[in-house]
Amino acid sequence: MNAPFNALGAGTAPVVPPPEFEALLPPPLLLPGESLQKYQLMRNAIFEEIAPRTAIEWLLAVDVVELSWEIQRYRVLRHKLLEHHRQQAIEHSLRHIDLAGISHELADAATCHIRQNAQAWRTDPTSATEIEARLATHGYDAGAINAEVYLQAREIFLVFEALLNTAQNRRISLLREINNQRHAKYPLTRHRSDRL
Repeated sequence: MNAPFNALGAGTAPVVPPPEFEALLPPPLLLPGESLQKYQLMRNAIFEEIAPRTAIEWLLAVDVVELSWEIQRYRVLRHKLLEHHRQQAIEHSLRHIDLAGISHELADAATCHIRQNAQAWRTDPTSATEIEARLATHGYDAGAINAEVYLQAREIFLVFEALLNTAQNRRISLLREINNQRHAKYPLTRHRSDRL
């Protein structure tokens, strides 16, 4: 199972189950923006590595593919979440700087301006450079901003961590089960080729 990895799509045919097992291969459930081609490349690589031979192994291999895709999806979504909270962390840091000593009457207008600056930070590279330099002069370096990002995103971040850990543990269990299926000593769980 630890053969050198062949570059995906480099002349290798897709690994598909024998016709009697084709019903075991469900269509991929992709979210908008996810690539069917990347999914198929991942699926083919996993199927090639596992090389399922029985119906049970095909079912388990399909689950490994789905879990692997979910893990990748969770990582991408977690990263997007952190990017979103980074804008909020920038806004929060700007508030500490810009609202210090400002009168209560001007606070609402200043808050609106700060929100616009945080949006500009996200969409305009020049504004982002200027804002980050300004924050740095007040002690808000990348490390401080990162800490604020994780502080603001902590609850949802923990949800993603739990999802990732659960999917990874399930994937490891499935891979162990495939290995157990292959090495079982009982006649009912042996490969068909072993019973011939």
